[in-house]
Amino acid sequence: MNLYENNHLNIKSWAEEDRPREKLLLKGKSALSDAELLGILIGTGIQNMTAVDLAKLILQSVNYDLNQLARLTVKDLSKFKGIGEAKAITIVSALEVGRRRKDSEAPKRPQITCSRDAYEVLKPHLMDLPHEEFWIILLNRANHVLKCERISSGGVSGTVADPKMIFKVALENLCSAIILAHNHPSGNLTPSQADKDLTKKLKQAGSYLEVPVLDHIIFTDKAYLSFADDGLL
Repeated sequence: MNLYENNHLNIKSWAEEDRPREKLLLKGKSALSDAELLGILIGTGIQNMTAVDLAKLILQSVNYDLNQLARLTVKDLSKFKGIGEAKAITIVSALEVGRRRKDSEAPKRPQITCSRDAYEVLKPHLMDLPHEEFWIILLNRANHVLKCERISSGGVSGTVADPKMIFKVALENLCSAIILAHNHPSGNLTPSQADKDLTKKLKQAGSYLEVPVLDHIIFTDKAYLSFADDGLL
């Protein structure tokens, strides 16, 4: 079948600089205009008009206001030459996804300003555990919590924390700093020599990787110890 049969112009037939899909891949989604993004949804044009040209006509009809565009129905969009029901449904669906994203607020991330904040963040993960677990809190530049990640789970008296795994998780999440944490089911808040040695090793590794270790929390159900507060870091 000839590419130009039925007077349709496929995006792949355009000059490379006019291909919004390729432009998105090469330069990123923010480099595309509203018409180019809408053109990707439309996919194909009609005689003497590309999909982006059709997109411009549609946008012009709503004064280039995306909020007004989102109010158009499938029937409204289908009135434009070259926009059949399937394309209209695609446009309406994409705009509805955008509306739902806008309406759903991102959960507020807690900010760590002191050791007590870290302890409170850890409670849902470490409270009432009968065995030891090692966790890290991943932070952004403003010390907001990106996520909490369990590194290992052990027995009643100990667990192994692999430095390679800790910083693998930190680097994969592009965090700016971490807080170490593990629980003592016995309720004893005294850090062992192994706790101190591991903290020192991880602090040194973090300085090399530019992912500083801000604290190490020993967690119990009723209290906690902060290496930073006690001058052990």
